[in-house]
Amino acid sequence: MVTSAATSRFTCSTGAWIVFVGARATVLVLREAFYGTTRFDEFVDRTDLSPGVAAARLKQLVELGALEKQPYREPGSRPRDEYVLTPMGRDLFPVVLALMQWADKHLQPGGGPVRVVERGSGKPVTVAPHTDSGEPLDLEDLAVVRNETWVRP
Repeated sequence: MVTSAATSRFTCSTGAWIVFVGARATVLVLREAFYGTTRFDEFVDRTDLSPGVAAARLKQLVELGALEKQPYREPGSRPRDEYVLTPMGRDLFPVVLALMQWADKHLQPGGGPVRVVERGSGKPVTVAPHTDSGEPLDLEDLAVVRNETWVRP
C-alpha cells in the first residue's frame, strides 16, 4: 500500500516525524527555540529566513503543539506574541542535538560553530542510545520488534 506524506504519520513513526519536522526552515526555528529565541524578529534574524517563511513555520509548530504563543507587550508598543516551547517541543531537543552532533562529526571540519555543554561543568553533552540503567548501546546491540499494542488506523 502506498501512502502519501500526510497519511504516513499514521502508519510509521519515522514518516510521522519527517512530516512533523520536515522542512529545513522548521528545524532552524526549533534550533533557535532551543537556544532561547522567543520573538518573531529574532527568529527571522537568527535563521536568515524570510518573514513569510518564518511566520509559516512558527504557525505550523504552534498548530502541531511544539510551540505556544504567549502575549507580551513592550512599553509603548502594541501587544505581540512570543513563541515558547511546549513539553512536546522540548522533547525534540535530543533529536536536534543528535543531528547537530552528527553534522559536527561528518559534515563540519573541526566541528560546528557552537557546542552544547552542561551549564555547571562546561562538559560536552552527547546523545547516544543507552539502556534504562545508562549502559551505552551500539547499533549491533539493538533489535527492532513489533509494538503489540499498535493498531493500524
